[in-house]
Amino acid sequence: MSHAFARREFLRSSAAALLGSALTSHSRTEAADSTLSYRGPVIDTHTHFYDPTRPQGVPWPPKDLAPLYRRVTPTDWMSLANPLGIHQTIVVEASPWVEDNQWLLDLAAREACIVGVCGNLDAADAAFGANLKRFAANPIFRGIRWRSDLVRIDAQADHVRSGARLLADYGLELDLNGPVEMLAPAARLAADVPDLRIVVDHLGGPGDPRSPRAEWRDGVDLVAAQPNVFMKVSALVEQVPGTVGPAPTEMGYYLPVLDHLWECFGEDRLIYGSNWPVSDRRAPYDVMFSIVRNYFASKGPAALEKFFWKNSVSAYQWRERSL
Repeated sequence: MSHAFARREFLRSSAAALLGSALTSHSRTEAADSTLSYRGPVIDTHTHFYDPTRPQGVPWPPKDLAPLYRRVTPTDWMSLANPLGIHQTIVVEASPWVEDNQWLLDLAAREACIVGVCGNLDAADAAFGANLKRFAANPIFRGIRWRSDLVRIDAQADHVRSGARLLADYGLELDLNGPVEMLAPAARLAADVPDLRIVVDHLGGPGDPRSPRAEWRDGVDLVAAQPNVFMKVSALVEQVPGTVGPAPTEMGYYLPVLDHLWECFGEDRLIYGSNWPVSDRRAPYDVMFSIVRNYFASKGPAALEKFFWKNSVSAYQWRERSL
């Protein structure tokens, strides 16, 4: 046996012993080194890319929203995500400008890390159908997002339901982003259009992770009862009270929210998303990622794999691209 081989074996056995000790003493945080055993893909289903230096500028973020008001590119994201084994993303369009959907599709044509675009189209726009048909022709375009401040799914019922049915006809999905009051209307929409895959963004707005609101728990129960609804575990650190400053890094802080989502959605309908670069305002990318990685690793390798990529395929039906 060579000295080098013996040293490797010693280091490997020592590491295993140390890890075994940690697993015994910290049962809820046992997966801190889960990436040592998990080598599958990770799809970040919620990033934002934009360029305020364009001649037309951007409608979001506003100039006074530091440090978000800057040029944000896939290269910037990859510099943070690739070292963690994350190489692919679905980018979500925050701009309400119709042509910014094309801007993202053009970006995706140059950047193989983008496996899907979730666009932004107003259901009340008379050109909604024509615009959806246009963008749906591109296989990278996987659906649209309705923010509650732009599309009121509770108050614009006719437009919303006709738009939702059209999305289902094209085989596209619908992201929904809004406060906890959105959850009950989202459940009704899911029941009315059962062929439409719906992804609720940002945990559905639970509030303080240590004590999520009762109405959030009730709303999550409602949407989870609809089998065509997925929950995106994104913007987790942004739920911490306050608007800036570092969020807690301990997984235990977030357990009341994560445990309820797990109880309601199980391993087949929870999806990983970062909400980067917005998440940077509360925690670095690797810190935010480690919190959810450790939680889902504690549920077993099958759950971790589903959370990181398999469930995103079910929800967005994205296609593999060569890197």
